Amino acid sequence: MAKQEEQAGKERKGKNRTNRIGTENERSLHAAVKKWYAQPGDELEVYVDGYIVDLVRAHARGRQELIEIQTKNFSAIAQKLDALAKNHRVRLVYPLPVEKWIIRTTATGEFIRRRKSPKKGKPIHLFTELIRAPDLLGRKNLVLEILLTREEEIWCEDGKGSWRRKGASRKDRRLLEVIGRIELKNNKDLLGFLPEGLATPFSNKDLASLLGEPVNLVRMLTYSLRKCGVIEVVGKNGNELLFAVCGK
Repeated sequence: MAKQEEQAGKERKGKNRTNRIGTENERSLHAAVKKWYAQPGDELEVYVDGYIVDLVRAHARGRQELIEIQTKNFSAIAQKLDALAKNHRVRLVYPLPVEKWIIRTTATGEFIRRRKSPKKGKPIHLFTELIRAPDLLGRKNLVLEILLTREEEIWCEDGKGSWRRKGASRKDRRLLEVIGRIELKNNKDLLGFLPEGLATPFSNKDLASLLGEPVNLVRMLTYSLRKCGVIEVVGKNGNELLFAVCGK
């Protein structure tokens, strides 16, 4: 009996510690999206099947939906999502900035200036992350939702960042507004990223031309679609792979 109580105490401590880590490690964007997404009755930071889940939402007939917010690096969460989706409905929420403002600060945090970034995010930029775990939507109980956002990004001139940012480090991302949502329920929904009028077979160059996007980004798209089984390689034109939608 004493051993059982001791073990239960260790488990409670482990759960509490994991809850604290989940809260302490979240940046402003993650916390703001969670607050924006939460509805009355939702439970926040809940321990489910050995993992801390951002939100747990009750639905009709007693079913629950587990909601995870991931701002980057899908590979870091893939194992967790795989485990949770075996027994639960899971929604992965990915905030993608279509408009961004850059705030520069000194190394000690004093404001320097604020400017609008010339870079604009698009739904296709999902594949810069999905390429890390392209089979995510192959899980039966998993839905991926893109939140199209306006954000601020904080750059600190501490000399520790990339030369592209002249030594400034990215310190934080802040949510300004959610302006749209795109829900992807399964692998076939990813075919919506292919343009109308796309001839078969098609190459990455063909697709890049129709989409008006860089070939490198389009390669991430076609790689992800291949890995999740909705397009396939059907030939080559010189060194260029040729693709077709599976079943066509």
